[in-house]
Amino acid sequence: MSEIRALQSSDIPALAGMFQRVFRDPRAPASKSLAGYLQHFYLDAPGQNIGIASLVHLNDGGEMTGFVGATGLPMMFEGRQLRAAICGSLMVEGREADPLAGARLLKAFLAGPQDLSFSETASEVSASMWMKLRGVALPQYSLDWLRIIRPAGFFVELGRSRIGAARFLRPLARKTDDVLCRRMGADELRWSGIPSSWNGQGSFKTIEVSAEAFADLFVRLTARFKLRPDFPDDQLAYILQDAKQARAEGEAVFCKVEARSGAVVGAFVYHGDAGRIGRVLQILAIPGQERQVIDCLIAHAAARSVVALRGRTQPALLEAMLGRRIAFTHIASSVIHAKDPDILQAFQNGDGFFNGLAGEHWSRLAAGDIG
Repeated sequence: MSEIRALQSSDIPALAGMFQRVFRDPRAPASKSLAGYLQHFYLDAPGQNIGIASLVHLNDGGEMTGFVGATGLPMMFEGRQLRAAICGSLMVEGREADPLAGARLLKAFLAGPQDLSFSETASEVSASMWMKLRGVALPQYSLDWLRIIRPAGFFVELGRSRIGAARFLRPLARKTDDVLCRRMGADELRWSGIPSSWNGQGSFKTIEVSAEAFADLFVRLTARFKLRPDFPDDQLAYILQDAKQARAEGEAVFCKVEARSGAVVGAFVYHGDAGRIGRVLQILAIPGQERQVIDCLIAHAAARSVVALRGRTQPALLEAMLGRRIAFTHIASSVIHAKDPDILQAFQNGDGFFNGLAGEHWSRLAAGDIG
């Protein structure tokens, strides 16, 4: 008879093998670094000690055939402390032998001790299972966005992901972009790029900061949300340390945005090097200053010769992005499950903060940057 139970350290080698076969290259064995990261991420990391467990599915012979990853997230809701469970990797092998294994895993995960559960990476199949189990999809949290900065370089980067030799076109793309962006008017915001003379910062100042300083800004700038993360210091430090690691897109850049008076109006963090498509992990802003913070982010990336930026939407930023020549698409759904209707309503009203650091995109597991 099949069984679902909590993940144990002894399961890690089998889990690493399954992860390698399902999400990476099935022809290669799982690396020691992948196994080590899975052990730390799902069992040992700060936040994994609040009673939220990842689950494994075992077939009749005791062999692991399924897994759902869970990470704990303390949250605050109108003065109440809550436990949230972030649903990460959901995978099943041998579906033909047990086609309902995935549904049973998700049902067991949602029946855990947490006050609310959510995922920001639900596929169409996973989102459908959440809905059948009384989950709710959140369209305002479910869009990915893209802003092209240097058009020739952007298309070379797209081509490089399919044809490695396209990287040899980078020098030509840089020269082409220099000409194209110089020819654009200073106030001419196009879908295809950013003018070289565009003053996106206006009277605001963008200052690079340490990950530790960004942690303080994160706490300050998320305090306005009715439902928000309530990270212990060690958990937030761990998340930012992991996010600080260089990714395929480039090094991590942490910044704050100040008004002329010196008051902090926002902050952001993204990964991005010259010639690459940058990945924005988090944008934070005080009410009414979202547009200025987004413009400062784009201007900062343009100064670093990043060819484009991409990221995940949040309701508090969506309106400010309109008119900034930002394109939107749907890749995966953000979904939530909670018994308390007030919690669901907070998210549906855009008063809940998640995605980015309050999610799973910060991890090297989600980014695919583990050797």
